[in-house]
Amino acid sequence: MRTRVIGTTAVSAVGLGAMPMSVRGHMPDEAQSIRTVHAALDAGVTLIDTADAYTPSHTDVGHNERLVAKALASWGGDGDRVLVATKGGHTRVEGGGGWEVDGRPEYLVRACEASLKALGVEAIGLYQHHRPDPAVPYEETIGALRDLLDAGKIRMAGISNADPEQIRTAQRILGGRLASVQNEYSPRFRSSEPEVDVCADLGLAFLPWSPLGGMSEAGELGGRHAVFAEVAAERGVSPQRVCIAWELARSPVMIPIPGASRPSSILDCVAAADLDLTESELARLG
Repeated sequence: MRTRVIGTTAVSAVGLGAMPMSVRGHMPDEAQSIRTVHAALDAGVTLIDTADAYTPSHTDVGHNERLVAKALASWGGDGDRVLVATKGGHTRVEGGGGWEVDGRPEYLVRACEASLKALGVEAIGLYQHHRPDPAVPYEETIGALRDLLDAGKIRMAGISNADPEQIRTAQRILGGRLASVQNEYSPRFRSSEPEVDVCADLGLAFLPWSPLGGMSEAGELGGRHAVFAEVAAERGVSPQRVCIAWELARSPVMIPIPGASRPSSILDCVAAADLDLTESELARLG
């Protein structure tokens, strides 16, 4: 597996997004989820992305983190070489299962402590602020992230759903120690181009979430974006594999984290790390 860098840590060029394993109404049984994680790890994946808010119910916060921890503990390989990235700052709403945000420093500290317990670790490899809270000054929220870094509770700090100004603000407050940015990016959502470029300028990893367009659209990627299907047919691979390869070619700081709940899905995406698209193909894909 080819590698890329987050901070000073080399990770697989394609990671695993674990969220689909904890979505109410769509989540597989635990055994299948663990097989999916193990398949990814056996294929060379060394980056798994989760979050405390990835849960089928507001009463089961940390569900996805605990699932990832269980899968790692039962894997026969060297779990120490796997970077687990989690996030805090999103909350789940009682009843409808919606999402809210809480950017208060005291909340982020509590969320981090809960994630440490859920993952069963003394320090989180990469801890990311999940989404800005308009009711809390961004500087205050990132200040809490800095304090967690200084205290050794987290080894690397990242942010998510941030704009270019927020990325630069976080880098300043963290004293140049910001490691990554996780924003949405896919063929259907390209408005994060400025953030990709800022990350390249600052030497930060960019982790595109929903790199295939999201759970509801990933399977129809070729139908919604015909040119990806055309290139895929010419190469004899899936449109999804072409998509991940296209993102890898977009920038050397890009590390896609496709979500998966089946071994076959993540293995197809992982194979994109070895799919080198030509300049002509990339020009067609746009």
